Amino acid sequence: MWFGLTGRNASGKTTVVDWLVENGYISTSCSDSIRAHLRSNGIEINRENLIEGGRELRAAYGPGILAEMLRDEHSQAPNLVIDSIRTPAEVEALQERADFRLIEIRASREVRWQRLQSRGRAGDPTDWDTFVAQEEAELRATDDSGQALIATAEMADIVIINDGDSEELRKALELLLKPVES
Repeated sequence: MWFGLTGRNASGKTTVVDWLVENGYISTSCSDSIRAHLRSNGIEINRENLIEGGRELRAAYGPGILAEMLRDEHSQAPNLVIDSIRTPAEVEALQERADFRLIEIRASREVRWQRLQSRGRAGDPTDWDTFVAQEEAELRATDDSGQALIATAEMADIVIINDGDSEELRKALELLLKPVES
């Protein structure tokens, strides 16, 4: 089974990836394709450059390129989780596999802001206005090279509401995902 993850910043995607890895999945991310592109061009890897690098790759090779690269690279992996799916074309590229399911991890803006402040990850916004502005810029694409989190989320096969703690999320994953694997 292949799972793709979409969701807004600090929604809990990393916790889902960690849980799936603990349960035998290989982890990759659409951002891995962008990181490789940035490294090959000597560009610093940070949130802003990842977003711009993704736009560049999508503009040059099509809106589904990040997922297509991962799909082809990992074609023999039986159990894979792909993080950071941000466009409908990426979902469509992965849906070529009959065993692919898209999971949206959803949490309120206030909860995600609190998590973001607690984790203190480099590159995360440090003020509310910047956080909101970054999120708004990722919600709808103005062209095929941009992020479109709303349209991507609408394609989800599974939606997990994650306004609680990581233990609640792990319990939800056990309930929701174990039956899918059998």
